[in-house]
Amino acid sequence: MNRGLSVLLDPGVHKIAIANPEHAPYGRAAVAALQHDGVYDKVRDKLVLGENISQTAQFVVSGSADVGIVALSLALSPTMKDQGKFFEIPDASYPPIDQAAVILKSLQNKEAARRLLDFMRRPEITDLMRSYGFVPAEAPGGEDTAATAP
Repeated sequence: MNRGLSVLLDPGVHKIAIANPEHAPYGRAAVAALQHDGVYDKVRDKLVLGENISQTAQFVVSGSADVGIVALSLALSPTMKDQGKFFEIPDASYPPIDQAAVILKSLQNKEAARRLLDFMRRPEITDLMRSYGFVPAEAPGGEDTAATAP
């Protein structure tokens, strides 16, 4: 039975690692999910803040925190996947975390960069990325996007 984030209310959970919401997108998402599930005010004093999502995961792996709210890609990583249990927080519980790729105008070899982005859009690569916890973003009309920056 999946109890969701209410598992954080268990008396055996003393420290909950999240990334620092002041500057980390995953930390802001964690706080939003905790608020969405109505447990934030009850667990706020248990929060241990990592400087980034990698340090947050390290808190869990090292035992410095009892549980953590980390990126799915880290929960599925070889370092963490056999360390315990995890569940996916529903997407509707937090704002999306958008990540992007850009090709700079000043880049010497734009063609290689474009080939890399084309490669990353291939169905077999997007399927592989999904298996590691990454979901490709889609632009209106259903196409992946890449931006060009000055």
